[in-house]
Amino acid sequence: MLQSLMNALFGCSHQRTTFPLTPVRKNGGFAAPRAMRHGTYVTCLDCGKELAYNWEEMRVGKPVSSPQAAGEAQVSYR
Repeated sequence: MLQSLMNALFGCSHQRTTFPLTPVRKNGGFAAPRAMRHGTYVTCLDCGKELAYNWEEMRVGKPVSSPQAAGEAQVSYR
């Protein structure tokens, strides 16, 4: 409870993250829009935010901007 109160007041500190991930698109196959990244990133296990990761400096960087969500697809019945 104290941790959630601190996150509400100051934001997440991103202390617990995943191992750095670099998605690969093989054979020109389909890739989900959220999986299309321009480099290595880590994900905060507490808040879910994705952050850029620099392998040379071994540091977490700025949050990765997520692509704009497209409008909901409408199914047409004929």
